Amino acid sequence: MNLPFDPIERAHENWVNRWGASPPMAAVTSIMRAQQILIAQLDATLRPYGLTFARYEALVLLTFSSTGALPLNKIGERLMVHPTSVTNTIDRLEVQGLVQRRPNPNDGRGKLAEITPEGRNVVEKATRDLLAMDFGLGTYTEEQHWELFTVLRQLRVSHGDFQDPTPHTPPLAD
Repeated sequence: MNLPFDPIERAHENWVNRWGASPPMAAVTSIMRAQQILIAQLDATLRPYGLTFARYEALVLLTFSSTGALPLNKIGERLMVHPTSVTNTIDRLEVQGLVQRRPNPNDGRGKLAEITPEGRNVVEKATRDLLAMDFGLGTYTEEQHWELFTVLRQLRVSHGDFQDPTPHTPPLAD
């Protein structure tokens, strides 16, 4: 694109002329554009592995599980996505041989999604590539990464994503 002006700033100028200043409109529009940019970069990095960022997140979540397996409803809860999205994601990962479904021993009707050895291998390689490109945020410093995290965390808390009884302090770099 490389426009000679900032279209979001221009939109805000037009907004001001019609409805008055709205920094929240400019901020949310910037966030939505940033999401588009990041998803495009992340998905391009993950494409050689046959993954989207959503599928990558599911695989990573399974690697964080002590057994490598989780009930589908837990996956949806932890990734904060609709059950239909979880089913679709696990279906695709299963076809790729990166996940397998197995009966849940704690719930006769439920199923667990379990990461396969190939899934673990793909997660390691994909993670290496995502880290190398700073998850698309290489234009920011580490301090700015934590500032972004903190600002957006406040929004997530205020909308009930999780309870936050104490203020968050980002970890110190090694």
